[in-house]
Amino acid sequence: MTERRGEALIAFIASAADRPLPPAVQDGARRALADFLGLAVGAHDDAPVGPARRVAAAWKTAGGARAVMGSRMAPALAALINGTAAHAMDFDDTHPMGGGHPSAPCWSAALALAEDGGLTEELALRAFVTGYEIMARLGGGGPPGVGRALQKAGFHPTSLFGRVGAAAAACVLLRLNPARIPHALGAAATMAGGLVGSFGTDGKPFHAGKAAMDGIMAAQLAAEGFVAATHLFELDGGLLGTFLQRGLPEVVPPLDFDAAWEVLNNGFKPYASCRATHPAAEAAQGLAARIGNRDIVAVTARVHPDAMVVAGKLDPKTALEAKFSVPFCVAMGLRGRALVATDFHAGVAQDPALRDLLPRIVCEVVAGQVPHTARVEVVLEDGERLANTVAVMTGHPDNPMGWDSLRRKFDGLAAPVLGAEKAGALFEEARGFGTRPGALGRISTLIAG
Repeated sequence: MTERRGEALIAFIASAADRPLPPAVQDGARRALADFLGLAVGAHDDAPVGPARRVAAAWKTAGGARAVMGSRMAPALAALINGTAAHAMDFDDTHPMGGGHPSAPCWSAALALAEDGGLTEELALRAFVTGYEIMARLGGGGPPGVGRALQKAGFHPTSLFGRVGAAAAACVLLRLNPARIPHALGAAATMAGGLVGSFGTDGKPFHAGKAAMDGIMAAQLAAEGFVAATHLFELDGGLLGTFLQRGLPEVVPPLDFDAAWEVLNNGFKPYASCRATHPAAEAAQGLAARIGNRDIVAVTARVHPDAMVVAGKLDPKTALEAKFSVPFCVAMGLRGRALVATDFHAGVAQDPALRDLLPRIVCEVVAGQVPHTARVEVVLEDGERLANTVAVMTGHPDNPMGWDSLRRKFDGLAAPVLGAEKAGALFEEARGFGTRPGALGRISTLIAG
């Protein structure tokens, strides 16, 4: 019997308010919130965020949702700004099996609607978890699965499934009944889009912000009686088949929400670049001290084939493009750069120490290699050959970033904007979210700017 995927989504969303959340799941959601807030604050004035902020201001909407480092406005517009900011540095969390970047769309939608509606932190946390779990399953399956297949076809999973995750979160917060939920999901699905060809431009972070905005709009429309197609998540003629015209991927995970909690497998980023660059960049960093000041003759980076699909820019001209270039990030690692947000400054793509090295770096794709592994081999001027293999990159669920690592990352992003005291207070509000009433208001005040 064919799986009835739409019914599974509706049942999961409709039961969110009463579903027991294990302590580890709540902790995972809070870690995602801390990461999200630090990134949104740190990138509040980055290039992609300014146009979204100015357009939102020009619309002059009324509402109680806070835009990061700005005023209150309609929830959908606050979510647009905050989601764009959270994804602007490409430093936000990822679902390792292909579901995209969940926190930017899902936390943006959850916080905006919860604050605007005067709802509880507990419900906001439940809404986020619901959106995350849906995004992860719709885009999962690993290299042979849905998300990676969409990327190869030129579509960005965060943009497609972020709308659905944000809509699911919004359904929880608006308390839509099971008869209205499918129309919210259908509205979100028919707005789906987002091109991999936008990577390296303002378009990629806009994918996350617009997904958050559209998810809220979809749920609000459904609450007002909007009628949408309700079959778009089935495998015969739905969203997936439409975007993948050549057929379904090898692995389409079933929508079994009882099997595991995907939020426990979240991947946090220690480097401010496309996740596909991380294994090779980290392997290169491990060689920097051994290379010292010696000249490099040749470099080979052995990477997973998907790395060159989403981060294959060989000659980046801007800092944004550099984030989507495996060879450039390898060059940064070999030169001892930390690949944190400040390393991707406006002039990094023209840095002579990196530009001179770039032509000597060859990326070799290795069929069957796991995505979180890479090997970098270097030939030096004196003939010595060095190599380093990263078996599991930092931030992967098998090599996770804990609260202490997240705090260091958070402070590097938020403290220069808010000051150390406010940044510390904001981090603690995220860490205890849902345990102390009034956190939404306190967070809003701290990020008001």
